Amino acid sequence: MKMLCNEIFAQNLKHIRNACNLTQDQTVARLQVLGSPLSRSTYSLIELGRGNIYVSDLVALKEIFRVDYEEFFRDIPTVR
Repeated sequence: MKMLCNEIFAQNLKHIRNACNLTQDQTVARLQVLGSPLSRSTYSLIELGRGNIYVSDLVALKEIFRVDYEEFFRDIPTVR
């Protein structure tokens, strides 16, 4: 199942990755170790708010970054 991303989610994702001192390449490498086929270019689109993310990849990112799910969704309004 894919999750539609928005700009705030993308900003949160980038902020979390930077706080973990990981590059996009390092993040994708860790995702791939966990079984994700995500490429760096696709991950980059997600961080730009132009790509969608599989829920399974979000679960893996939670594990990699060691954050609660709430961190990914911080400041996202409840209305579209």
